[in-house]
Amino acid sequence: MLEPHVTIKVRDDGPLKITGPVVLTDADGAAFTLPDGPIALCRCGRSADKPFCDGSHRDAFVDAGRAR
Repeated sequence: MLEPHVTIKVRDDGPLKITGPVVLTDADGAAFTLPDGPIALCRCGRSADKPFCDGSHRDAFVDAGRAR
């Protein structure tokens, strides 16, 4: 039986897209309530819903985050 796995994709000029079973906690260790399916984490710092992306990066954030 295959174990579920987590994938983190760095999206060009956008958030980190996370798919798979994950627990996301704040600095105090309290778990966020997560929706079913993929989540997007803010990389630009502009989101009003941090740590989640709300699309505020559009036209203001440039970082492809390419692997080296």
